[in-house]
Amino acid sequence: LYNDRLSLALAHAQRTREMLAVLFLDLDRFKDINDTLGHSIGDQLLKTVARRLADSLRKEDTITRLGGDEFTLLLPGIIQTEDAAGIAQKILETVKKPLTLGGHELNITASIGIAIYPADGEDAEVLLKNADTAMYHAKEMGRNNYQFFTPALHTRTVEHMEMESSLHHALEREEFIVYYQPVVDVKTCLIVSSEALLRWQCPECGLVNPAEFIGIAERTGLIVPIGEWVLRSACAQNRAWQDAGLPPLPVAVNLSARQFQQENLVEMVALALKETGMDPRFMALEVTESTAMKNVEAANYMMKRLVGLGVHFVIDDLGTGYSSLSYLKTFPIHALKIDRSFMQDVVTDSNDAAIVTAIISMAKGLGLKVVAEGVETMAQLEFLRSLGCDEAQGYLFG
Repeated sequence: LYNDRLSLALAHAQRTREMLAVLFLDLDRFKDINDTLGHSIGDQLLKTVARRLADSLRKEDTITRLGGDEFTLLLPGIIQTEDAAGIAQKILETVKKPLTLGGHELNITASIGIAIYPADGEDAEVLLKNADTAMYHAKEMGRNNYQFFTPALHTRTVEHMEMESSLHHALEREEFIVYYQPVVDVKTCLIVSSEALLRWQCPECGLVNPAEFIGIAERTGLIVPIGEWVLRSACAQNRAWQDAGLPPLPVAVNLSARQFQQENLVEMVALALKETGMDPRFMALEVTESTAMKNVEAANYMMKRLVGLGVHFVIDDLGTGYSSLSYLKTFPIHALKIDRSFMQDVVTDSNDAAIVTAIISMAKGLGLKVVAEGVETMAQLEFLRSLGCDEAQGYLFG
């Protein structure tokens, strides 16, 4: 029915030279509600949202549930793009009103992508595809918002697809490499440990920055085998350095959000340590603050099991996520890392200086080691030294 309505509306718009808008709407984190509270609550939620959407539209508009928690909307006869934006904003505000189902108060939000005829496509298939692309961009922009389609989004989507395809073969083709950034003692500047940093040497596009491919690897699940490879590589390299007679120093490996949720993570780490002969005392695992805070209870349980193997745990990017500091006293962690975003202007920005000072003071009060990332100047190093920061890493050292 939606396709029929869209075809008729397109034919009419073509004759009258009018604009129309196609909206693609997806509920945010609907799967979490469905999985946690059950399909019955999920069904009731979908019905409630559908009523709210219908009440937000004009009589001439069409709304369809495409499947799951996806809805498509057709807004014919719009005069300007702002008309579609106004309706999209009204929908967002209507959807996010709290509702109670089965004794549970639920707060749901939506992400909306908008494609406009004729600028973003002249047939139904292209318009729907472009609205869908814009919706995914809305998800990336933090959810609970709407985004218009742009040609740049299409280009980026194509690039992501090509990168995803290349990423699937990168492991088997041995295109990944690990760099080891030294971590130094702030007082002596002697190397005390290192952090394993993944790089992708892509034959077509050269050395690819992790910021460009980690998100795709995370979304597709490829981060799990890639992360396991990094862990094994770091263990093997560390053991090789020790066998060569170098001083035994810890190496830190980052765990992604997806890896941290894997049920067999502890077994995988234990096997990597055993097979490479790596002493767990020299292995540190890092998770970002936001990853740890997704499910505090589950994170605490996972950390305790991993610490039980003898490895150390570090909270990375402290201060960049929304969190409650109460978790710091319950997690079995050994160190906190100050995110590089606070270090960049720490010498000139009093706010950054105050945050870094507070983190170092808090870490010391909790008996935790504190490591500063992104140290690039002597002035930054002297600042950290004056506060009694333990360790630092960044381009100043290597």
